[in-house]
Amino acid sequence: MTTQDKENPLTDLPEREANSLEEYHSSQEPHAMSLVFDSVSKYYFGDIVALEDINLTINPGEFVSVVGHSGAGKTTLLRMILAEERPTAGNIFYGNIDIHDLPKRDIKFYRRRIGMVFQNFRLLPQMTSFENIAFAMEAAGRSDEEIENDVPYVLDLVDLSDKIWAFPQELSGGQKQRLAIARAIVNHPEILIADEPTGNLDPVNTYEIIQLLKKVNSLGTTVLLTTHNKGVVDMLKSRVITMEQGQVVRDDSEGHYVL
Repeated sequence: MTTQDKENPLTDLPEREANSLEEYHSSQEPHAMSLVFDSVSKYYFGDIVALEDINLTINPGEFVSVVGHSGAGKTTLLRMILAEERPTAGNIFYGNIDIHDLPKRDIKFYRRRIGMVFQNFRLLPQMTSFENIAFAMEAAGRSDEEIENDVPYVLDLVDLSDKIWAFPQELSGGQKQRLAIARAIVNHPEILIADEPTGNLDPVNTYEIIQLLKKVNSLGTTVLLTTHNKGVVDMLKSRVITMEQGQVVRDDSEGHYVL
């Protein structure tokens, strides 16, 4: 942690111990707090509905799939969680804080508690697997010792130990996504958002990525998955939130892909 970070803590959130990722994962308790949408609406240009009266609670340690056709509001929902968009009405709480009331200097501390995985990987092509992950740790102010300890651990977790010095172009699509997941979880996120992570993968790699996300979830991280893949949702047998025209039309604790 840098000196600047110590001077500007996110005081409304509980402090986290500066332990290794392996120690962090050894805890049997969920790491996150509840994420609550309280009557959240978002309109663009006054009358274009992106979200309308969303009331949701995502509990610590849940694995939640969000499904819906293109334009249903899934992306706006994620941007709200990341504090990249502000609601037109309503509030979003993480624990007991309204994330959109945070001062700008504290937004980065909140976002560090969230890991992101994207459909197109977003790896840095000029960096090896080790360097892609180390770069994310350096950006979060982590020490050289932490990097040396945690990068090999997280690469082993995603079964890429033998690719530690490989460049992205030397990896298959499934391996690239596993590397992206390693990068997303290395800074101890409490929530992992996976936005269409299997959209570019074949069925075998899709299955492996979903199993890896389930493993991350079993280690205490809340996982929020957006997908159009019916097979993925039905395989998970976990909570499914279905969106349509900016509204939540179904919320099933052990749901299926129903559109």
